[in-house]
This record gives sequence, C-alpha cells and structure tokens, in this order.
Amino acid sequence: MTTVSEVQVESEVEELTGKKPWLEVFLSLSAKYPLGAFGAVVVVVMIVLAVFAEVLTVYDPVLNSFEHMLTPPSGEFWMGTDQFGRDILTRIVYGSRTALFVGFSCAIIGAFTGLVLGVGSAYFGGRIDLFFQRVMDVFMAFPLIIMALAVVSIFGPGTENVIIAITIPFIPRCARVVRSSALAIREIPYVDAARALGFTHSRIILRHMVPNVMAPFLIMLTAFVGQAILLEASLSYLGLGVQEPTPAWGLMLQGGAEEYAESAPWVAIWPGVAISLAVFGFNLFGDALRDALDPKLRQQ
Repeated sequence: MTTVSEVQVESEVEELTGKKPWLEVFLSLSAKYPLGAFGAVVVVVMIVLAVFAEVLTVYDPVLNSFEHMLTPPSGEFWMGTDQFGRDILTRIVYGSRTALFVGFSCAIIGAFTGLVLGVGSAYFGGRIDLFFQRVMDVFMAFPLIIMALAVVSIFGPGTENVIIAITIPFIPRCARVVRSSALAIREIPYVDAARALGFTHSRIILRHMVPNVMAPFLIMLTAFVGQAILLEASLSYLGLGVQEPTPAWGLMLQGGAEEYAESAPWVAIWPGVAISLAVFGFNLFGDALRDALDPKLRQQ
C-alpha cells in the first residue's frame, strides 16, 4: 500500500518524464537541483574512472620508477610523480576504485543491516525494541572515527578489516533514522488491517513498512558512501587502512603530506583534491535526493 508522499513522488516523476527524452529530463532536474546535478556528475565520473581505469591510464600504478622520482607536473606526467616515481594521476584513477569499493561496501552493508534492525525493532516493539535501542545507544556513544579506529586496531589493517571497521558504526545510525519513520507507519490503520486479515509479520514488514521508509533509507545510504570514503582515507593516512602498494588516496597523503609539502607539494595536493571532490559530490547528491524525496521540502 502506498502513502500520500509516494503518490506525489510518482505523479511528479510521471509529469517530469512523460515522453520526454532522457537528456531533457536530465536538464530539467539539473535546473531544479543544480548542486545535486553537479554531485551526480562527480559520482558518475568516479564510477567511470574506477571501471575503465586500465583503459584511461598508461602507467602501472604500483611499479616503481626511481629515475622519475618526484617529477613535477609536465606533459609526460600530468600530475607529477611521487617519491617512488609512480604517476600520481594513474594512482588517483586506480584509487577511485578503492574508494568506491570501500564506500559502497560499507554503505550498503551498514544501511541494509540498519534497515532490518530499525524496521524490526519498531514493528515488534516492547522488550525487543528496548533491547535493540539500548545496544544502539552504546554504539552511538562513540564518534564514527573513534569507533572505526577501535575496530581496526583489533582486527588489524587491510581492506576487508577497514570495511568491517567503518560498517559497524554505520548500522546504529541508519537503524535510528529508519526506526523513527517505521514507528509512525506502524500506527497507520492499514497496518492494523493487515494484522486483522491474518497476514504474517514478514509480509506486513516487507509489503507495508519497508517500502514506506525507503526515502530516509536512500538518503542515509547516499550519505554513508561519502562518509565511508573519508573514513577510509583517514584510516589509510594513519597507517591503519589500506596498505601499500594498493592505490588509495589516504595512503598517497600519508606518503607525501608532510615530508614533501614544500619540495613537492603536488604529491599531497592531488589526492586531497580527489578526496574533497568525492565527499563533496556524494554529499551534494544526497542533499538533492533528500529534497526530491521529502514532500515537505518539495512544497516549499
């Protein structure tokens, strides 16, 4: 069963798309949400770079070339080389693959786990809800970076452990947001009617509750990707994340942010720009998605 907000979204989408070509639809959305369109372009560019990294680059991202150490930006090396003679542009392109892999993995696992816990906690209520919320309070008491540092210190560095470390603090944050929306939906009469008709708990949750909490869930999912990219870069910079020779933006900062700040500033500038653009793009896209899905904001 759909809610009033879903009907409004569907009517707006039908009115906007209709029989218009996709380019005209994109231009209409861009005019309405220009910052969101910029964020979407950044996201698409990152995905293209990650998927076609081998095609778009000519150098090996992990092969050392000591005869080209700390070469400044030039026609041969557009962004210069690092202290091991590796092309920075190539490592940034391959680093987008690492950033997106960690970002999407953490966001999807954390958000979907939070969705299940949040909806289930709100639907069953009582002692189940009380128990889950107290557990969520414990995890919420720690800032994201502190919790991630604690987990990765226990499991050790590495891509898989970084994903676990970042995913764990995402779960309670998504569960809290989803639960608040699910509590309101649980009191709607059609949920009581479904219970009276003898529908199973799983059918009520999947058919009537989960679809109606998708708007905040999608917003959280998008925001988590940018946060995960920033956390992965922070952990890698501290030496607790992705390890050499894997191309990663935080790892590139670790090797050149301080030691070569004056003699070879390009070693730290370009990875920093890549991290900033990625996080900025995902945040802008998430804000536009929130404005598009929230009926209160669309009416303003």
